[in-house]
Formats: sequence, C-alpha cells, structure tokens
Amino acid sequence: MSSKEKNNVSRTEEVEIDLLELLFYFKSKWLFIISAFIIGALIAGGITKFLIAPKYTATSMMYMVSASSNSVVDVSDLNIGKALSSDYIEIMKTRPIVEGVIDDLGLNYTYGQVVSMMNLSVVGDTRIVKINVTCTNPQEAMDIANSLAEKTEDQIPQLMDAPKPNIVEDAVLPQVKSSPSLTKNVLIGAMLLTVLTLGILTVIYLMDETLKSADDIEKTFGIIPLSVIPEGKLDE
Repeated sequence: MSSKEKNNVSRTEEVEIDLLELLFYFKSKWLFIISAFIIGALIAGGITKFLIAPKYTATSMMYMVSASSNSVVDVSDLNIGKALSSDYIEIMKTRPIVEGVIDDLGLNYTYGQVVSMMNLSVVGDTRIVKINVTCTNPQEAMDIANSLAEKTEDQIPQLMDAPKPNIVEDAVLPQVKSSPSLTKNVLIGAMLLTVLTLGILTVIYLMDETLKSADDIEKTFGIIPLSVIPEGKLDE
C-alpha cells in the first residue's frame, strides 16, 4: 500500500473516530436533547392552541354542463363542459361574482380577502367543480360557498353565453376545523428545537480543544504518553 493510500485510510479512520466520539458526546448530553424535544413540542402546541385561530372549510359542488336544449345532454354538451371547466373556475374569481357575494351576504371582507379564502378545482376527469371556502368563521365559510355557487349559476350563462351549470351539492356547516393540525405542529416544533440543540452541541464539541485521553495527545502532538494518571480519590 502506498503512502498516499495509507494517508487516505488514516484520514477516514480519524473521521470515523470523530463521529463516534460525537455520538458518545450526544449520549452524554441526552438530558438536554430530550428536554429540547419536550420543550419544542410544548411551545409549538401552545402557539397552535392559543395563538393560531382555527379555520373551517365548507364545500359546495357544481356540474358545469347541461343540455343545449330542453332535452337530453348529448356528446357535444359533455365535451364543451369538460373543456370549459377551467374557464368557469377563472370566471368564478372575477369581481362581478365575488363582489356580488360580498354584497349579498353583507361581508366585511375585501375582494382579495374573499378570493384568498376560495380554492376552486375540477374533480378528477369530470365536469364537476369543487368550491372550497376556508374561513375562521364556519358559518361564513358555508354561506360564501353556497352564495358563490348560486352567483355562478346565475352569471355564467350571461358572461360566457354558455349552458347554465347546476348545483350538485350545497355546502353544510363544518363541525371540525381544517387547520391548523395540532399533532403536525407539535412534531415540527419538537424536531426543530431538537435539531437546533444538536447543532449547538456539535459546535460546542468542535470548539472544545481540551485533551481528554492519551489518544487525543497522540493525535495532536504525534507522541505516545508513557503513563496516564488514573482518575480517583487519593485515599483509595
């Protein structure tokens, strides 16, 4: 084995020994690490419970196609409805419809605030549009979702000269909050403070240049100590 290869091996062994020593150092500080985990969980749980207002989501659904005449829906009606679903979603975000919802319900929200509450999406490969409205007030969330569906039903034929969509399902009053997740936030808080603590301990470990063993003396000065004074009480 060449000298270069020996140096590489020795450097690798040194890194492995350092990592092992770091793990033992973490083990000696287990009380700090566990405390950080618990404190992080408590802080995140307290913030989630007392400082973050819970939000509720109400959902209504619309079927964005109807017969072009007062008869049976044909293939062209279905294709048109599918192709225009994305257009319907953008129309539902326009000021005439959103501000109409605000006026009808007498809301103290701006146009931008109401739009930020809305999450509109097409359900899979269908012509059904799902209207999700998330708000800190469950009653307002339900009212906005239903009013938005009603406004869309009335305005789409006028704005797009398209068939009138149908309301498939009205929103109901949400009973369970949709966010924030207490369990998720507690885990995130615990992990963040634990990682921060491990980082601080690593820095302290790397900055500690105290010689603690014969191996440390050999690695630092390249000499082997002849003897080591053992730890213990003098009278023993």
